[in-house]
This record gives sequence, C-alpha cells and structure tokens, in this order.
Amino acid sequence: MNLPSVAPGQPLTSDLGEAMEFIRNVPIFSEIEASELAKIVRVGVRKKYKKGSIILLEEETGAALFVIISGKVKIVRTDDDGREVILSILGENDFFGEMSILDGLARSASVVAITKTELFMIHRRDFLKLLQDVPAVAVSLLKELTMRLRKADAQIKSLSLKDAAGRVANVILQLADDIGTIRKGRVEIDELPLQQDLANMAGTSRETISRVVHMFIKKNHLELQGNKLIINDYEKFKSLYT
Repeated sequence: MNLPSVAPGQPLTSDLGEAMEFIRNVPIFSEIEASELAKIVRVGVRKKYKKGSIILLEEETGAALFVIISGKVKIVRTDDDGREVILSILGENDFFGEMSILDGLARSASVVAITKTELFMIHRRDFLKLLQDVPAVAVSLLKELTMRLRKADAQIKSLSLKDAAGRVANVILQLADDIGTIRKGRVEIDELPLQQDLANMAGTSRETISRVVHMFIKKNHLELQGNKLIINDYEKFKSLYT
C-alpha cells in the first residue's frame, strides 16, 4: 500500500448551498431540516486523497466519520499471512468510520482509495452531539447499519454455500447495488475494480473471476466495455444467482 497523500483539510463552507445539497444526498442526513444541515456543513472539513492512499488503518483509534464526496474506496481486512479480503467498495454519498465512532473502539478494517477521492470528515465529538440533538440522524444511521448487516449476512452465505459462479455473481450484484447506475433494467458499473480486487471480494482466484465473467458474457447476462461492466437484465441475473 502507498503512504497517504492528503491535501490539507478545508471547511466545506465555500459554497454553503452547494455543500448543503451534497450533504442532503447522504442517506443518514436526508431527513433533517436545513438549519441542522448547515450545522453539519460548518463543523465538517474536506480532505483529498490520491489513488492508492491509505485513509484509515485497521486497529487505529477512530476519531471521525467520513462521507465520500467523489471517488471510490475499498474497505479491507488483512489476515496473518498478509492476504487482503475486501469487505465492500463504497462510492459517492456513502460513509464509513461509524462503528468506532459509536463504540469508541479501534477501527475494524482499513480503508484505501481506489480512485482519486475527496471526503467530508466530521469529528467524533461533533457527530455524537449531532446524534443527541437530531434523533432523525440516529434513526437513519440505524437503518443504514441494519442494511449493511443484511448485506454482510448475504456475503457470508455466498462464500460458505455457493459455487464459484454464485460467489462471483454475488460480488457483481453487490457492486451493482453499491456503485452501479440503473437504466431501464440495465445496470452499469463504471470503473470496475481490478480482477484481483474482485477475487478478494469473492474469496477466489483471478483466473476464476476471468473464467466466470466470460461465461456470464457468453450467456448474455453481462457486457464488458473497457472498464465498464453492464448487467443486461439486473432482475433476471439476480433471480438466477441469489
């Protein structure tokens, strides 16, 4: 991994209206009033990271919540042999770092920028105060955490019970849900992660990823256009492999 390359933090207040509009698109902040949104904007700062930079390290103390303004990150854990397991890939309007904010314990995973990335950071004390002052944020956070727990359960089931095709399909569907764009039943996944990253997510090898993806393409489930992956019929593909 590369060492962090970070631009100095900047307040997200240079354009208050634009900043508030961005924050409102983040699921946990979507239901709160404009006055509370303004408070969030004023206490947060922006930070920019180059591709490959380490944003957070597993086991370090959590001091902030991060929201993705632009770019993509991967949430990873490393085993004793140094092998990387990718838990998820997050994109614009997603957030991370909430677990250690809530329980005060060390980070449960590392976070690495897989593209040039800009983040909005809220310090722990400010976020905890926000949860106390605005119950709607706490309720939205609980909903989001519940959804992530369900996804984790599905991932565990896929890794333990499904064959290679099922595991690869599960990863593709996970990416579609997390960073895909749906248009008339077709889902486009821009900037598809590297095959090694996909293999780490599926618990398999790069060769298996390549073989299964090409099998899906032959069956007309998928199209590959450069670094863009397209699911031709999302609902059909999901019904076949979940």
